[in-house]
Amino acid sequence: MADAITLELLYEDARAPERATEGSAGYDLFAYLTGRTVSLSDGTGVKDAMSQTNDGTGASYFVLQPGITARIPLGFKARLPQGFEAQIRPRSGTAFKKGLTVPNAPGTVDSDYPDEWMVLIRNETSIPQSIEHGERIAQMVLGRFEILAFERGTVTKSTSRAGGFGSTGR
Repeated sequence: MADAITLELLYEDARAPERATEGSAGYDLFAYLTGRTVSLSDGTGVKDAMSQTNDGTGASYFVLQPGITARIPLGFKARLPQGFEAQIRPRSGTAFKKGLTVPNAPGTVDSDYPDEWMVLIRNETSIPQSIEHGERIAQMVLGRFEILAFERGTVTKSTSRAGGFGSTGR
């Protein structure tokens, strides 16, 4: 198979991206929080915080405060075939039920990115939100892209459209 993704799980219990149904365009991405440091940003600075462990269940989790963006680790590396990108998007259920979004959606993972994949997650609510280890936190949709050269020249009007935003009159 020429167009395959090379996947390296970094932990024995890390989960590979997976599609929920045969008709799913997106692959679910799972938070990997066991013993992990999570980088946080409030838009003015960055700091690190450790995930926590639930004493009753032993499961790891991270509490994301309102208005804060976290870089959530996924526990794997992947190499995409040349000519492909991974677009990282919010899961609609996570956004609706918990108010957690992907602030740079769609984020792009390039085919030559060599490190652990992570997802930016922002808490858009006014209350802290818990992210559980293994939780479906975002989704990935694969896309092909083209590389084109830029060539200097004059751009002439080819239609009656001009003016940019709202130029179709709607």
